Amino acid sequence: MKAAVVHAPGDIRIEDRPDPQVRARTDAIVRVDLTCVCGTDLWIWRGQAPYEAGQSIGHEFVGTITDTGPDVRLRPGTRVIAPFAWSDGTCNACRRGLHTSCGNGGFWGTPGADGAQGEAVRVPYADATLVAVPDGTDTAILPALLALSDILPTAYHAVTLARVRPRDHVIIVGDGPVGLLTVQAARRAQAGRISLIGHHPERHALARHYGATDTHTDDQPVLPDMDSGSLADTAIDCVGTASSYRTCLAAVRDGGRIAMVGVPYTLRSISPEPLFNRNITFRPGVTPARTYIPRLLPHVLAGSLDPTGVFDTPVALSGLSTAYHAMATRTGVKPLINPHRT
Repeated sequence: MKAAVVHAPGDIRIEDRPDPQVRARTDAIVRVDLTCVCGTDLWIWRGQAPYEAGQSIGHEFVGTITDTGPDVRLRPGTRVIAPFAWSDGTCNACRRGLHTSCGNGGFWGTPGADGAQGEAVRVPYADATLVAVPDGTDTAILPALLALSDILPTAYHAVTLARVRPRDHVIIVGDGPVGLLTVQAARRAQAGRISLIGHHPERHALARHYGATDTHTDDQPVLPDMDSGSLADTAIDCVGTASSYRTCLAAVRDGGRIAMVGVPYTLRSISPEPLFNRNITFRPGVTPARTYIPRLLPHVLAGSLDPTGVFDTPVALSGLSTAYHAMATRTGVKPLINPHRT
């Protein structure tokens, strides 16, 4: 099969790899119908995140089961959504809904695992990991289903960590796909004011479409109308850098909440003193997407939740370099990849 392989920063190639095979009784093989590029993939592409030369890449996909081990209840031909991590579904962490802490789990696109930016993936613990899509679902909503693999659950996890309440003033830092969908999630949580801060004003019309009441670029004063009496109830960091964290800390009121769902690759330390002195609750965390997918899927199928505005730049697998370039230059928000498109 064809798959994306990391060789060095800026050097991700499409190569022939052995077709994945069932190794364990609980495995499934999934043909990737649609995948995409994530901001965390871009960290690897830039050389700012750990990687091993020769590893596969990509962790978001929807696909169709083509083969299974004898203990798998899901059948070949079933379309499925894969969360960005696999899990056994039986351990204490999984039973608590923290599938990303599963001791037998792992993440796609890491050394030794298949990556989603390829034609097929071996899925361990298939019944526990994959979420089946109802038969007869229109293929036109595949991009919406793909969002359930990572970015849509992450947006809802952000709002959950931040404990967004009706009429809250919420600040969201980051106008990438997760930041934009977090606006949507905050609106559905009935936040009163939703302020988006990001680098790219051309994306702010989409933010307003999703429910932002006001938008700001990073080189503007941060919400200049806010004094100490009108700081935000909660701030959500969808970037994960020192700068984005400082923005959240400066914008939230005493006794407020900060959530962080941006992966903090370059954020090495956080002093607890300002949090302690101001009674601010800080809640970072990786999203247990498998917990959120069954909750969000019915709304996506019904059309009452549409995350597809963030997807653009559709390419075949052979056009992967175009997708990464679009992400790196910010000319694309969330490139879509069809591995079987010619």
